[in-house]
Amino acid sequence: MSISTIQRFTVFVSQRVRQACALLGNRLVGSRRLKGWFYPPVEIETAAEIETPAEIEAEVEIEIPAEIAPPAVIETPAEKYRQFNEDYFADLHEQERMLADEPRMAFYHDAITRHIKSGDRVIDLGTGTGILAAFASRQGASHVYAIDHSSIIEHAMQLGAENGIENVDYEGVHSTKFYLDEPVDVILHEQLGDFLFDEAMVPNVCDLRDRLLKPGGLILPSQFELFCEPMTLHDDRRVPYIWELNDVHGFDFTSMERSRPEDVDYYRMSSCDLGVVKQFLGDPTPMVEVDLHTITESTLPSLVSFTRKVTNAGLIDGLVVFMKAKVDDDLVLSSSPLDPGRAPHWGFRILRLDQCHAEIGDELDVSITVKDWADPDTWMWTCEKHTS
Repeated sequence: MSISTIQRFTVFVSQRVRQACALLGNRLVGSRRLKGWFYPPVEIETAAEIETPAEIEAEVEIEIPAEIAPPAVIETPAEKYRQFNEDYFADLHEQERMLADEPRMAFYHDAITRHIKSGDRVIDLGTGTGILAAFASRQGASHVYAIDHSSIIEHAMQLGAENGIENVDYEGVHSTKFYLDEPVDVILHEQLGDFLFDEAMVPNVCDLRDRLLKPGGLILPSQFELFCEPMTLHDDRRVPYIWELNDVHGFDFTSMERSRPEDVDYYRMSSCDLGVVKQFLGDPTPMVEVDLHTITESTLPSLVSFTRKVTNAGLIDGLVVFMKAKVDDDLVLSSSPLDPGRAPHWGFRILRLDQCHAEIGDELDVSITVKDWADPDTWMWTCEKHTS
């Protein structure tokens, strides 16, 4: 094992130990029972008077702190996601799920085969195991810069060497800290979350685009659609709110509505199972369309409102969120719950609603308010029915 590898391993271990200690300290302080045990009030005994030379006499008052606790650590949503991302994608199981997703792998292989030309210089943002960088290298790219700030980059480097990939530089840094003397021809990425934007795709890709992409350069993929459709679940997959259960073998839960949870996660569900959603209530239309060649964070709307005319009668169980990525007219990646060819490692998300029945011809007014598109916890949604 080389000295540099030992150094990187030592730094990695020390970082994780510091993070674990900080997390433990914060949890101890946050627990009423344990806080008093591990951080008891500190009593400081002081002399009533302090003797000084005869010509100087003074009284010293010392304010005694009631408690001593570790300083609070304040993190921005971006910093929290960055830490989550670093740990999440270092997990080999997450890499396995992506590599086993055949529609995903075929989409990227075809996109690279069609659009990366011999001699192109390429950045692979979030390289993971390095497979997309390898595709680009074998397609004829003159040089590929494979960037990933998680420890998975060590595996990517090893796999590249074992597979004879020689013209790839593996960069273990966050993309915002990556610099080059000359711009590149292509930015290749897979920064797509279930909510499309929740893996910081827009800020990260746009940062590289503005700093390191040649004028007229290519972002692959660059065109996206985000959907949020009123839908009906299959009867055997429906899970009503507890207060909607008014007769469970004679037992009534309707009074539980007074105890609606405040936790935003309670009002969301996730699945990648084609057997969950029965139908869209209207004709699906993108609520947001994005081209990474032109978009900026400031151009994303904070409020999206639209109306769906009901074409399929049924219960309104919620709004289902899914995305599509497009490279060419015949090369599209989908996470739609009704697409048999969907990429299965992406989930579709269900935003729950109080149940009501919609008839053909009714109109559904949907409103989505978003403070930060990269943070699904900031989403708020409503759906109002107007009978025909």
